[in-house]
Amino acid sequence: MIRYSLCCDKAHEFEGWFSESADFDRQKASGYLTCPVCGSADVSKVLMAPAVSTARQKEDTQALAVSAVQKQAFVKLKEAIREIRASSEDVGEKFPEEARKIHYGETEARGIIGQASPVEVKSLIEEGIEIAPLPVLPDDVN
Repeated sequence: MIRYSLCCDKAHEFEGWFSESADFDRQKASGYLTCPVCGSADVSKVLMAPAVSTARQKEDTQALAVSAVQKQAFVKLKEAIREIRASSEDVGEKFPEEARKIHYGETEARGIIGQASPVEVKSLIEEGIEIAPLPVLPDDVN
């Protein structure tokens, strides 16, 4: 996971976590990346110092970053994601096409998961098709 310090056009500072550097660009382009304070979609990265960690620092950071309550919430969230994946059909790159077929009644209603580009996601949302990203959570939070 990559952590970026972010700032909106109203100077609200916050941070975002991304599975890879291209995720920031994809989320910004799709309109999903917004300021949690004012909702502005005009968000940019802020210069930040690199984090260099030693084994000792990593242990300390993990102990400080995740409380017992948060750890339990992550466990529940990971269980929910596993349940969604287990009860959904993975349609892969055909996700936008299948989502439209379901929405317009051209095929049976069922839970599906798959991949869609930011442009496709925006288009589906504009058509009124209810979709949501399925988060990828780190495995080391158990």
